[in-house]
Amino acid sequence: MSALATASAPAPVEAPQARARIFSGIQPSGIVHLGNDLGAVRNYVRLQSEYEAIYCIVDYHALTSTHDADLLRERTREMAASLLALGLDPERCTLFVQSHRPEHTELAWLLATVTPVSWLERTPTYKEKREQQPNDINHGLLTYPVLQAADIVIYKATLVPVGKDQAAHLELSREIVRSFNNRYGDTFPQPQAVYTEAPVVLGTDGVRKMSKSLGNTIDILGPPELIRKQVTSMVTDTKRILRTDPGRPEVCNVCRLHRFFGPDFEEIWEGERTARTGCVDTKKLLADRIVAHYSPARERFLELIANPSLVERILESGADRLRPKAEATMAEVRAKMGLRSGSWTQAACSL
Repeated sequence: MSALATASAPAPVEAPQARARIFSGIQPSGIVHLGNDLGAVRNYVRLQSEYEAIYCIVDYHALTSTHDADLLRERTREMAASLLALGLDPERCTLFVQSHRPEHTELAWLLATVTPVSWLERTPTYKEKREQQPNDINHGLLTYPVLQAADIVIYKATLVPVGKDQAAHLELSREIVRSFNNRYGDTFPQPQAVYTEAPVVLGTDGVRKMSKSLGNTIDILGPPELIRKQVTSMVTDTKRILRTDPGRPEVCNVCRLHRFFGPDFEEIWEGERTARTGCVDTKKLLADRIVAHYSPARERFLELIANPSLVERILESGADRLRPKAEATMAEVRAKMGLRSGSWTQAACSL
């Protein structure tokens, strides 16, 4: 036997293991603020390196409360530019606008036929929205969770990054999936939560969650003078009256935010406890650090806003990339539900 014949065969090369697919949607609320970044966007940026990440700007959802077409277009463009400026990379994730893939709404209608109304009426978000906009309780508010489920499962995403306070919303998506699979056969995976330690970021009032509608935001991509003004207005420890009074950094919103902008936050907290520093000092330092931290993103954001065609190309490319997945899912769903298939179309054309 020749030496060549007796030589050991090379070990087979294993194909790279496919990464798990995640999906998350974000409302087109315009330019992001500090709460958006700490609560969601930083996790988006991190997760795009760990998973096959699909991120969607959910403009269909926004129509339940935003009825100004120009405003919706502006907010969608600003949200896209914000996400890109803060680190989403179109080469490492897919970023697109929900309405650019109309299959979402078709699937939402089909999922609605297996979703009891009682499931939707018990949703906490629906109850909250009825209180927030009592003069505009539209059908979309009720069926919002069905479209959310469609957003996730149309790409057969198996993981959804959420905070633990949103677990109930994801469980409803899982219930809808189980209902469909029980009726039409195993079709969709039940999405699992990827729990993120996203903090609840209080606004400048120190009481309520940071929100544009409440006017208590820190606009991290705004001009430095605006950021400094907003940080200066922040409510701190309400029981600290005099500069010489010891502070309580655990309840001071300014001190708590220092955790995200430097490793020395414990030293800053100790300065407050001992009254070595005052609220004015910690506010000035926080403002300086926020301005410095977001300076590159601020420049990138301004470049993107000045070049809307580039932003649009990125979003369209993301939607095009997802087209085969969306179309394949819809072909499978239509066939299982007894709807028009390709073979029917060909037969009709031959008549």
